Amino acid sequence: MSRTFFKSHSPLIFILLLNLAIGLLTFRNYGMSWDEPLFYNYADSIRMAYTPQALTPGFDFYQVFGRSPEDHKIYGPAYLLLARPLQQLVMKLANVDVPSAWHLVNFFAFQLGFVAFYLLLLRWFDPWPATATAAFFAWQPLFWGHAFINPKDIPFMVFFLLALVSGLWFIDGLEPTVKRNHWARMLLAGLLLGLASATRVIGPLAGVVIFAYFALRKKWRQWPFFLGYGLVSILVMFVFWPYLWSNPIQNFLGVFKHMSNNPTELAVLFDGQVYHANLMPRSYIPKMLILTLTEPTWTLVGMGLFAGMVKFRSRSTDWRAPLALLGLSGLMLAYILIKNPAVYDGFRHFFFIIPPIFLFIGFSFQWLYHKLRPGLWIIIIFVLLTPGIWQIAHLHPYEYAYYNTIKGGVSGAFRNYESDFWLTCYKEAIEWTDKNAPGSVLHIQREFDLASSFSGSLTLRNLGKETESDIRSGDLMLFNTRSNLDIRSIYRKLPVEHVIGRDSAEYCIIKRKD
Repeated sequence: MSRTFFKSHSPLIFILLLNLAIGLLTFRNYGMSWDEPLFYNYADSIRMAYTPQALTPGFDFYQVFGRSPEDHKIYGPAYLLLARPLQQLVMKLANVDVPSAWHLVNFFAFQLGFVAFYLLLLRWFDPWPATATAAFFAWQPLFWGHAFINPKDIPFMVFFLLALVSGLWFIDGLEPTVKRNHWARMLLAGLLLGLASATRVIGPLAGVVIFAYFALRKKWRQWPFFLGYGLVSILVMFVFWPYLWSNPIQNFLGVFKHMSNNPTELAVLFDGQVYHANLMPRSYIPKMLILTLTEPTWTLVGMGLFAGMVKFRSRSTDWRAPLALLGLSGLMLAYILIKNPAVYDGFRHFFFIIPPIFLFIGFSFQWLYHKLRPGLWIIIIFVLLTPGIWQIAHLHPYEYAYYNTIKGGVSGAFRNYESDFWLTCYKEAIEWTDKNAPGSVLHIQREFDLASSFSGSLTLRNLGKETESDIRSGDLMLFNTRSNLDIRSIYRKLPVEHVIGRDSAEYCIIKRKD
């Protein structure tokens, strides 16, 4: 049986092992995103909620949310609670610092999502097209880069995918022909839906998709199992989200309302102009979807939609699960266009709607798989994967700053769209300064706490709290190009010592006070 399993899924196993090998070789290269330091502090603090100390009178429960409680309490800590023991183990075994260990664990989580997506695709496609589709998804430079440095959106997308896969499997198991494992399937699906919900408040939307599939399959006589599924997910969400403990309904609805409105005025560079995030044009998300995924993506999606419709009409493929999944993406895109909420950092907050869209790429690959000779099919798939593979290698470790050739690549996007918006270039910039100008004074334009993680022998100063008289001749200054802040600074004409970037796109700029 094991030999048959490995033979059937050998393409997936090969790609997975390749991904893991590359991740193990490169995870130390990534700088921290500015969301990471406080979020990992949350991971260290939230464990207190599960200790007897938290039950003692007079205990300030807000301290379990770390140094930024008002922000962190609205993020369920399920991923942090489950991943932190592995992160601690990585630190010991690999002898690496806290952020590097988290980067590897985050990447492991992404690979779990890669496998989950493959399992979802196997519902409709042969192993080779399913593997090619999953690889096309995983080897998008945008996702590959976020897989290391994004402990919020990538883990949620993974839990959401797991909830969808297990939920569909659970509903399929309610067929009269399936005599066993109803309860096991229900418990697994409820557990994963609960974990998704205890990671992001929109997690229950996966349950809505599963209910739509349940309704389309007309499983009404099996409603007790579906009710149990919902109750298990609620219980798991409650256990893994301490903020809900004091007032579950009110706190959950409060977080949902807050996250729906997303009231932030963060400055965002878009189409050459700087907007506040709550005043972004409606074209922002559609344009980011076009510009930050590889060139073949939307052509393959369109082909897949057509191929899928042909199969649905001929009834050679069941249409109900794809309809429920595509409905999720359509619903969220409609919400974005109609409601026009505050948006920033590309479409990272909506990563979870991308796998259902990429599912239709599988219909394209499956159609080609049956029409072409194996050798020719492999050549075409490799050609389609090449843009992502090349840019992952070329942009490393700034893959998440990718733009495709529609906008002229990262060079064409520079000064028009955000590039390294999370300032991960600080790691390379400060390490270069420490090597080439050891012992220097380095003034940091913004996000001083992030920069202080990489200080080395340097003396770091917070430029935002200084006057011109505090900066002496010969001092170095670190600027970033988010929202074109560097060219809006009074120090914009200082001589440049070094630039961190890719092609002609500049991410971090080191200048010297003359």
